[in-house]
Order: sequence, then structure tokens, then C-alpha cells
Amino acid sequence: MIQFFVKRKILIGLATVLIILLGAYALTKLDEELMPPVQFDGAYVMVMAGDMAAAEVERTITNPLEQSIQSIDGVDEVYSTTTIGQTSIQVKIAKGRGEEVSKEVQSIASAITSKVNGVTEVIADQMSMSSSYEFFMDISNGDMDEMSAFAKDVLEPRLEELSEVRDVSLMGLKEYEMVVSFNRDKLNERALSTSQVIPVIMQANEEATLGEFSAEDSQPSLRWESNLTSVKDVENISIPAPSGMIPLGDIAEVSIQPLENTSYVWKDGTKDFIFVQIGRTSDVTQIEMAEAIREEIQKIKDEGLVNGFEINELVAQADYVKEAIDGITSNIIIGGILAIVILLLFLRSISATFIISISIPTSILLTFLTMWLLDYSFNMLSLIALGLGIGMMVDASIVILESIYKKKEQGLVGMEAVLVGTKEVASAVIASVLTTIVVFLPIGLMGGEVGQFMIILSVVVSITLISSMIVAFTIIPSLSEKLLTVRKKHTRKEGRLVKSYGNAISWIVEKKRNSIAAIVLFFLMFVGSLFLISKIPMTIMPDVLNRYTELMIDLETGVSVEEKDEVIQKIYEVLADIDDVESSYIIDDGPMFYTLINMTKDDAITKDQKEVNDDILRELRGLEEDYPINSVQSAMSFSSGQPVQIQIKGENFETLKNIADDVTEKLTAIDGLTAINTSIERTSTEKVVLLNKEEINNAGLTEMQIQQFIQEAFLNMPIGEVMIEEEKIPFIVKWQEEITKEKTMLDLLVPTIDGNKSLSTFVQFQSVETPNEISHLDGERFVTISADIEGTDLGSINREVQSVLDDFKTPSGYTISTGGDLEVQQELIFDMLLVLAVSIFLVYLVMAVQFNHLAHPIIVMSVIPMTIVGVILGLFFTQLELTVMSGMGIIMLIGIVLNNAILLVDRTNQLRKEGLAVNEALTRSGKERLRPILMTTLTTAVGLLPLALASGTSGNYQAPMATAVISGLLFATLITLVLVPAVYRTFHAVGNGISQLFRRKKKSISSLTTEEQL
Repeated sequence: MIQFFVKRKILIGLATVLIILLGAYALTKLDEELMPPVQFDGAYVMVMAGDMAAAEVERTITNPLEQSIQSIDGVDEVYSTTTIGQTSIQVKIAKGRGEEVSKEVQSIASAITSKVNGVTEVIADQMSMSSSYEFFMDISNGDMDEMSAFAKDVLEPRLEELSEVRDVSLMGLKEYEMVVSFNRDKLNERALSTSQVIPVIMQANEEATLGEFSAEDSQPSLRWESNLTSVKDVENISIPAPSGMIPLGDIAEVSIQPLENTSYVWKDGTKDFIFVQIGRTSDVTQIEMAEAIREEIQKIKDEGLVNGFEINELVAQADYVKEAIDGITSNIIIGGILAIVILLLFLRSISATFIISISIPTSILLTFLTMWLLDYSFNMLSLIALGLGIGMMVDASIVILESIYKKKEQGLVGMEAVLVGTKEVASAVIASVLTTIVVFLPIGLMGGEVGQFMIILSVVVSITLISSMIVAFTIIPSLSEKLLTVRKKHTRKEGRLVKSYGNAISWIVEKKRNSIAAIVLFFLMFVGSLFLISKIPMTIMPDVLNRYTELMIDLETGVSVEEKDEVIQKIYEVLADIDDVESSYIIDDGPMFYTLINMTKDDAITKDQKEVNDDILRELRGLEEDYPINSVQSAMSFSSGQPVQIQIKGENFETLKNIADDVTEKLTAIDGLTAINTSIERTSTEKVVLLNKEEINNAGLTEMQIQQFIQEAFLNMPIGEVMIEEEKIPFIVKWQEEITKEKTMLDLLVPTIDGNKSLSTFVQFQSVETPNEISHLDGERFVTISADIEGTDLGSINREVQSVLDDFKTPSGYTISTGGDLEVQQELIFDMLLVLAVSIFLVYLVMAVQFNHLAHPIIVMSVIPMTIVGVILGLFFTQLELTVMSGMGIIMLIGIVLNNAILLVDRTNQLRKEGLAVNEALTRSGKERLRPILMTTLTTAVGLLPLALASGTSGNYQAPMATAVISGLLFATLITLVLVPAVYRTFHAVGNGISQLFRRKKKSISSLTTEEQL
């Protein structure tokens, strides 16, 4: 195969040019985004309904939505949380049907909520990592009327004209409504009711097609238009009364009033700003959209249209993408240059440098081409994978090039040098690449949402490695035949480094006890390093944002609207006092606040970002004692919640509360169980109407009439829209004096056959407590009891909790079950351990096939623990964080270190087949493989050096990962060169001992048989 490629240099040359051209084209077409567009088999619905009571939201919105959604084929589970003025529904969908079912959920959500008064906003979509909006701004520090006019008349249309922009969403606009406020006394004086007046008003603001003149040529239609265009028009509407026609203005006050701000976003503690969200079209990148928007905004400013207020960018995801792409680009260039320098130092050959300088960009462009063909994009995950893969990209090329170079040094020429050199390392290179790929392969096979992310990572790393291997086995041999020249065509003398290393290996493998002593020494180093783990700072996800942070502030269950306002004001006050905090945005997301914080930039910076983040978290967590805040954490962190959770399902709130109280009381007796709380603790008072049926009948009334009278008392009804100054605004009717107290309501007079009687004659109100937060699972209400554990293990606590629940008797229709986020976490840990076990087995499998030996893979894998030692030492001395990114680097590192060990073991086996003794084969293979191992190690290490030294945002997640790889690689390489020969020698000695034992037994059995025969 190698000979085929070497003989067809024109084919290889043209293929290389084609790859470079197509790869360069693919590079321009790859999408650039913050996160990959992963879609999940799930949907969500969020409905905003002002300050409507939670029980009312449940009755009018949540229940109808749940019932309809549950009837959809493909829906597995429906979970909802209803709070004051809001309901949030999560839908779990059957695998593979996410898009189809999500569209049905969206249609149902729109249809049902359109019939409910009080709904201000509905959001329904499929769960995914794609964001509808990716560029955010605000218009602030000005008059709300002027800012609203600018947003609607200038900003929105100008931005939507851009080809890069899909749509613009404006939140917080100051809008108006036409209000007709009825005077009760004047209505009564005129012997009128609202039910008589409202239809007349609606008819006065009506458009309708009455018919058409079919006999005429053009068959024109006849339309009725009686549009209202001013307050005066409305006041002059003629209302028929018993005393004759009267103007509406005689019985009602007509006015244009500002609408209540329904925005759920606060900036610096106020809603007096306009929040702008911008989405892009599918055929442009985030960076292209951001550039187009900024250019248009600058034009608007240059035209003098921004006057008396400010336009501020909140966050543009494109900036993070651009920074990450720029970072990876510069690191590729610097890494490539440093790799070439390493080659020059080791081989001192301009031709070898030229060959590698062609292979590096070809491998990279082949990777980009494959990514484009697979419809992958540049995003945080694929860029991390590229960073990991590029570190190993030149390894295969260097090993093959060095082997060919060595054969030419030994006197072989042309095709023979290429074939012999390539063949000598071919199996080791293939095994090395395969072991690294199979390390990542099981990660990509993980199920669930995590698996969808990880498969991107594993595929991109695999693409990178396979691309580099293709280049190593085609371009490198083809160019090396003629272009690769050596200074001398005879064997060079051993350098001091090689000679010293050879002497050290000879001593270690000379006697078995020397090898065992080396293994024991390294084992003690591994055990000792484990004590340093607690000294290394750890976090799940590093901070990837630049002078900006996102927090999740988890609120206590059922916090009221007033309490939320109070908490928001306090959060703003606290943030305003923190140095380097420039502005803050709080998004009300029901049971939690999603908080976005901008920090000072450039010359205004006085503190490091990590310091500011620490100050923010410390100050906000200090509010937990005095305000209804459960926790404050970074949006990048993941909380497992409280480990013990008990769900009580049933229908009646009072019964649920009684059961929860009884269970809680019993749980307090369990030692080690702390912070016990229930999700039904916070409640609101609701009034229930109790009818006096006898009085209703005596007065000649019906229950329906009483209900309509009470509903009419709270009149606040939209009756259409009116066109005022070329803008449509809502048209509503209500009472001048709103009913705000129970006594006022009961004192209202109800007309009867015997005259007017107070409402209290027919009804009374009973107070009941309803929860501020209501949870449903598949349409059934449930209450959660949560608790922490202290001074004991989860298993013991769960047994005691289960014992309490087994003895607890629940009423008919009510069930109790245990759960807990820790259970889910344990399943994830189990999955990860299973993946690790599968990875190790696959690595063993590849090497067992490669070596055709069961023990040799174990020799190679003996270096894995020493890899961890280097990582721990590197992170300990630099005090960089151990994160998920570092973990990915460690997985890659294991692959690299195994590559070096494979090279050693493979060459040792080759020499043994040639007839050399084990000790001599180990010493010689070590000396022969020292140069390629050091070259691949140093090229990888120096290639990652720019990442390790990176500062700013990219440094937050790249530096710990690169440091872990560099420190682990350098340490493990040094250990590999000593440990692998020691383990090989020990295994060989043990194997020989077992073989001799079997031979002796066989010999003794044979002797006994001979004696018996004699």
C-alpha cells in the first residue's frame, strides 16, 4: 500500500492540492456559534399571566394545557410548576419524535392560552441548545415615551431590514390603552347596566362586510366602518337609556392610560428601559450578524437619531465565538511553528521541516473539510475537541518521518528506506491512533443529553486523528523518498543523552529486583500524589465569559410578587456597591432569578474577573438569611439539590399539607436528617363563595345571576382595539372605583323583585389557604419534602426514611414515593464509570490484537496512573482549577502517553523476534525510540504551551486543560521511558517463572510415569 502511494506522487500531489482547496472553502462555510445546535426529545411551555393567583393559573391555564398535551401521541411525561402569574411546563417526548411532538405542543399552547384573559406572553418550543435570540441590547436612561417610539419606529424596522437579522423582539415598551371607566351611581341613576352598554360601545367600533352588489360590473362589496379614533369619539357614543339617548361620557370617564409594564426583566433594579433581543437568519454566522448590527447601530447614531437616551450592548454570543476561534487559530499557527522548531533541533534537517510544514496544514484542512461534510460547526465543544486533537495531530507524521530518517542515516536509500522505515512503525502508529480514538468512542455512546454533547467531542477528535494518520501514511512517505536528506549516510555515534539513558535502562532490566524496586518507587509516588488532590481548586465548569457573569438565584417556594420586587431591589443595591460591576439585569424565571452582570472593561478595570465573581457570590449569598433566597450559584455550575426527596401525590391541598406535616414530624426523629422543608410552605389566602340558596330563591334570583353580578363587580374586560394616531391600542372597560376590599363587595346592592338588597344577604366568603407554588406530574398534584444529610451516609438515611414511609398510612387516592437528585447523579456517575470501564477494555482489546499477546497491553497501561501524578503536580503548583475541561485533557493525555508506551513495547517485540534477549531488546528499543518519543512529546507540549499561557476569557478554560496535559505528558513520558521496561522485565520474569514451574511439574509427572512403568 505504501509503495502504491509512493510510486504515484502525482496522485498524492493533486489530492493534497484538492484537500487544501476544498478545506479552505469548507473553512469559509463552517458556521460559527457559541453552542452546537443540539435538539432534545423534549418541549417546554411558559405562560405569563400578570399577578394572577397560582390556584387560578392552575385552573384556567395549567390544567387545560396538561390535559391536551397528555393526549398527544409520543408524550411520555408532563411536569409543571405553577406560581403566581406564571406556569412552566416541561414535556418529555418519546425518543426521535422531539421535533414532531414539539410542534403539536406549540399549537395547543397557542390555542388554549388565546382564550384566557390576563395572559401576557406565551413561549413554547422544543428543548435545544439553539437560542432564538443571540444578540441582546437595551435602550435606557431616557424618557420611556421617546425610547419606545425610537424602538418601534427606528430600531426595529432598520434592524429587520438587514439580511442577517431574522426578527427583533422588544420588551418593556411603554404602551397605552383606551379605558372606559363606568360610574356605578350614574349607571344606577339612568337604570342601566354594563351588560346593556358594552354591546353598544362594541358596535360603535366595528368593521363588517354587509354584502355585495352582484349585478354591477365590478361586484363591489358593501362595508360598514364605524372606527373610533379619539377620546372624544368614544365619549360621544350614543347609549339608549329609559329616559332617551345619552352620550357615553355622562355615565363613564374615557381616557388613554399607560399599560402596566409586563416585562419580566429588570435593569439596575428598574423596568424603565427597553430590552432588545435579536435573532439571526439560518444562512449567516453569529459573528456576521453581530458585525451587521453594530454597523447599522453606528449609522443610526451618526444620523443623530439617538438623542436623550443610550443604546447599550448587553451580550453578543458572537464575541465569545470570535475570541475562541481567534484563540484556536493563533494556537494552531504557534503550535505548528514550535513543532517545526522541535524537528529542526532533533533532526537538523531543512527537508524534514519542509515535509512536516506541508503535512500540518493539510491535516487541519482535511479535518475542516470532514467537519463541513458532517454539518458540524465551530462552537465551544468542537473548538475544545480541535484543541485536544491538534496537540496530537503531528505525532503520527513525526514517528514515520523519524523512522524513515533513521533508516536513511543507517545507509538505506530511496524507496527501500521509505518502505522499511514506514513498515517498522506502521502497526505501532495505527495502534496508537486507534487507542486514542477508542478512549473517546464510549463517551460518544453515552445516552441522554450528555451523550449528545459528548458525541460531538469524540467525533471531532477522531476526525482530527484519522486525518493526521491519512496524511502520515500518504504525504510523508511520498515526499520523504526524494526530498528527505540526511547529513551522513552511516550510523551516527550515540549522544550523551542516549548513552546515559541506555545505561540506566540496562541497570534496571539487568536484575529482577531492580525492576521491582523501580515499580515500587513509582507506585509510592502515585499514592503520595493522591494526598495533594484536596489542595487543588476544583469546579465543574470554568468561567468562559469575558468581564461578564451569569448567576442563578434560587428563591424559596411560592415567593409573592411583592417579595420578588423587594428582593430585586436589594440585589441591585448589593451589586451597585461592588467594585467593577457596571450594570445588572435580572430575569424573573418563576422560582428563580436569572441574573446577568456586566463588568467594567479596558482602562476602567480595577479587579481581576475571578475576584469580582467571588465578591458578587459572597455578597449575594449574604442575603440568604434575611431574604427568601435558597441559593446563589454560577449558571455554569450544577447543583444536585437535596439528596433526600419525598413526593406526596394527591388532589386536595389541605390533605396534602396535613400529610406533609405528619411525614415531616416523623422525619425529624431521624438522626442525620437536617434542613427538612416542604414545597407547600408558602401560601396565599383565597376566598371561596358560599351561597345562601334560600335567600336567593326568596328574592326570585338564580345562582347564575349572583355569579354574573360578582363577575361584573370585578369588570376589567378587553372589547377590541382602537386606532389612535395610526397606532392600534387595546380598548377596555372597567369600573371607576375598583373593588379592593371584601366589605365593599358585600355592601354592593343587588336588584331583586322586592327592591335592592346587599350582596351579603345572598353570599358569604370563606378564607382558604392555597399554595403559591403548585407542582404537577402527569396532571396530578404533588408536594415535595426535601432534606439534607449530615454525619451519616445516604444509604443508612434512605433505609430509615423508607421505614418511616412503609409504616405511614395515607388516605385513599394519595401516594408517597422517594426520589432525590442524588439518585440521578449516582446514575450519571455509574454511566461514567461504565464508560471508563468500556474505554479501558477497548484500549486493551486494540493493543491485545496489535501485540497478539494478553500481558503486553497491561505493560503499556501501567503508565496510566503515572499520568495522573503529573496532572496533579502540574495543577497543584500552578493552582489552576480541575474542571470538566481538564478532565477531557486527561482523557486525551492517556491516549498520548499510551502511544509512547506502544512504540517502546512494539519495537521490543520486533527485536525479540529478531533473536535478541529481553534485556538487550529493552535497552536497544529504549535507545531507538527515545528520539521519536521525545519529539512527539515536546511537539505536543510546546503546541499546547500557548493555551497554557493564555490569559483572559480563553485562559479560564484553556489554561487548566493545557497545563494538565503538559505537566502530565512531560512527567509521564519520563516515567514511561523507565517504567515500561521495568514492568516488561518483571512480567517476563514472572512468565518465565510460571513456565518453568509448569515444565518442572510436567517433568516430575513424566518421571513418575517412567518409574511406575519400570
